[in-house]
Amino acid sequence: MSNSFEITAGATPVILHIPHSAREIPSSVRGDILLSDQQLIAELDEMTDSSTEELALAAVDMLPSKPWIFANKLSRLVIDPERFPDEREVMNQVGMGAVYLCTSTGDQLRNPDFDPSNLINQYFKPYADAFTNLVADLLKQYDRVTIIDVHSYRATQHKNAVNHGQARPPMCIGTDHFHTPQWLTDIAKECFAPLGEVVLNQPYAGTYVPLDFYEKDARVLSIMMECRADQLLNPDLSRHEGFNRVASGLSALIARSNSF
Repeated sequence: MSNSFEITAGATPVILHIPHSAREIPSSVRGDILLSDQQLIAELDEMTDSSTEELALAAVDMLPSKPWIFANKLSRLVIDPERFPDEREVMNQVGMGAVYLCTSTGDQLRNPDFDPSNLINQYFKPYADAFTNLVADLLKQYDRVTIIDVHSYRATQHKNAVNHGQARPPMCIGTDHFHTPQWLTDIAKECFAPLGEVVLNQPYAGTYVPLDFYEKDARVLSIMMECRADQLLNPDLSRHEGFNRVASGLSALIARSNSF
């Protein structure tokens, strides 16, 4: 485990990626965040994919053959490992690229002239490098890798967003035209159908692939699950009985994606 992420070894070519479940912010990073402690707690409540790491662990506990787990142990308010670190990132237009300058409401999280390079070098690049190396190692062993990107989202859209007006179903499945084959999409839809409506790429589209492989290596498969948070959490972020239903769906997806 590094100071920012943890890799749990598995016995299959499946990687569960959990990028947004943690709330930890190092004191050295906290000093540049403009919010009061109370405001920061509220922002973490809003922006953290609460209990998604616990969801992944519950899903894995149901399986005889374990996938790998790659978990971010720091809040996405430190760095967001899933954003492009350059001009390709659409969320730059609302100040929420790889290093956030704005909050979920559009207020300033950091000064507008904040230099993100130190955070990119200290946290983003080591994270990306470790994930890249893991994928490369599994490709050598299995000649294929399936990444399952584990997320949740709020029932109500954030004010500071680029996808206003889109569907907000119980389950959103994010796909990529290059890295998500139709069979994997079909399996995900079947596994999560017991939750209710499953919609592709709304309100969140795409899925994580390390940039060294992105649109270059078709042996790297990836799919994203975005569960609406009220399917597993109460308003106070405690878990309710739906948590086990979502975990069962994820467990089925892991098992079936490994069977191909």
